[in-house]
Amino acid sequence: MDSDLDIARRAEPRPIEEIASKLGLSTSDLIMQGPTVAKIQWNTMKSKSSSKQGFLILVTSVNPTPFGEGKTVTTIGLNQGLNRKGHNACCVIREPSMGPVFGIKGGAAGGGFSQVIPMEQINLHFTGDLHAVTSAHNLCSAILDNHLHRDNELDIDTNRIFWPRVIDMNDRSLREVTIGLGGKSNGLVRSDRFDITAASEVMAILSLSRDYKDLRARLGRIIIAESNSGKPVTAEDIGAAGSMALLLRDALLPNLVQTLEGDPAFVHCGPFANIAHGNSSIIADSLALSCTDYVVTEAGFGADMGAEKALHIKSLASGKTPDCVVINVTVRSMKLHGGGFSTGGGKRPPKEELESENVDATRKGAASNLRRHVRNISMTGLPVIVSINKFSTDTDAEIQAISDEAKLAGAKDVVIFRGHAEGGLGAGELADAVVDACKKHDESGRQYSPIVESGMSAKETILKIATNVYGAHNVDFSPEALRSFETLKKWDLEKLPVCMAKTQYSFSHEASELGAPTGFTLPIREIRINAGAGFLVAICGSMMTMPGLPKRPAAMDMDMDEDGNLIGVFG
Repeated sequence: MDSDLDIARRAEPRPIEEIASKLGLSTSDLIMQGPTVAKIQWNTMKSKSSSKQGFLILVTSVNPTPFGEGKTVTTIGLNQGLNRKGHNACCVIREPSMGPVFGIKGGAAGGGFSQVIPMEQINLHFTGDLHAVTSAHNLCSAILDNHLHRDNELDIDTNRIFWPRVIDMNDRSLREVTIGLGGKSNGLVRSDRFDITAASEVMAILSLSRDYKDLRARLGRIIIAESNSGKPVTAEDIGAAGSMALLLRDALLPNLVQTLEGDPAFVHCGPFANIAHGNSSIIADSLALSCTDYVVTEAGFGADMGAEKALHIKSLASGKTPDCVVINVTVRSMKLHGGGFSTGGGKRPPKEELESENVDATRKGAASNLRRHVRNISMTGLPVIVSINKFSTDTDAEIQAISDEAKLAGAKDVVIFRGHAEGGLGAGELADAVVDACKKHDESGRQYSPIVESGMSAKETILKIATNVYGAHNVDFSPEALRSFETLKKWDLEKLPVCMAKTQYSFSHEASELGAPTGFTLPIREIRINAGAGFLVAICGSMMTMPGLPKRPAAMDMDMDEDGNLIGVFG
């Protein structure tokens, strides 16, 4: 069986100028990054900002499993399917992080015949946006520590420094570190931590900024520490915000690539959905919406993570709510959530168990996990389409069980998706369902009703998400979290939206709790203030913002031959 890399290498990519022309863009609108990649000129971005707006389709999923549910494949395949049906469409996905690429995932450019290319370049450094975020973030760290070394004129409380350092790699040894050696020549000795770049507030700011003015203002509002008098100290206060903005100048410009079938695709920004807000940039969405009739964008992990944050954080910043939501699901994921495998949630079951029919377990998983996801989105008033990513071993009875439960939960439609094996042709049924849903939703005039209402306090927001989305009975705030609420109130930040940092594998904070657990108490360990990004981060349970590598990292099976060709990577 051909790997994703084999399929991508056989593709004959078209010049990026030809792809841009499908968006109504000319060569003068592009900043070339090679023959098949380009950034979009800022003047073009400004001229398109007041243009017409197409329909926005949000692709999300059930809670992920070790098998992979194919959400990015569905996003890219739907884009191809819409274009094959004669519609003017584009997709917007996130940029891969080196952490998952070399850790466990191996790549983030789709798979099979629903990929974006050049996938090797996209998965390895791409246009350097994540490196720019890393550099801008760590520049602020360096200026902060220099300020402390040079007599600390702002009277910063060295025990109340909130700003970490970041690196775009999984490295658990950097989670808690001691920096500085003291004395005249070395920095102040203090405790620090590293987060992965995808969890950086700078990444969130880049994703949520509307333009350069907004980017610069948000960077200035970053709260890096507290003074001994109890006042917030910002990146603006220490003189770091301007230079940080300079490092992000090119990174704010969206990256244009293409699908295997020559359809336009933007790949821009890469916040994780479990420890950050998990969505691509609003500036890429806005450009795509002004150039096409349908834009397919992807939210990370399950609907309880990326989709919830797309609706309550990204939409709030962009002013654009999705017109339709696609929930991606597989038979094998529902078997797992229905208790159909002997190995439990963390390990891959034997091949014969994975591929054997188990209608009861499939139905049980769909009746719990899928139904809760559908219900959560449906109660916002947005139309929900369930897309079953079909594998060759799935049976009609298993497919029917998922379809029955999805419709009982309120899904507008349930379709079969074959985009991995057939590309755009295999996404035709999904494309038709999406077009119909967007049209009817638009004609109905039905208003979007957010689960979390604007103006709620942080504590109320956390309780609402925990009980209404996750199924928790209550929330247990640690003493540290409770103290943070007092600080938020003092600084007039208590009504910011909340980004929940929680395991992606379960509705609860325990990864092993499959299906749709209820009655549990959700522990909130810590509240982090991302004032520049415009939200708070609630750390649930033992969630870490710096991942570690698995027992056998994907990097150990990667190499390069004498001609520079990649070996053993990306499927």
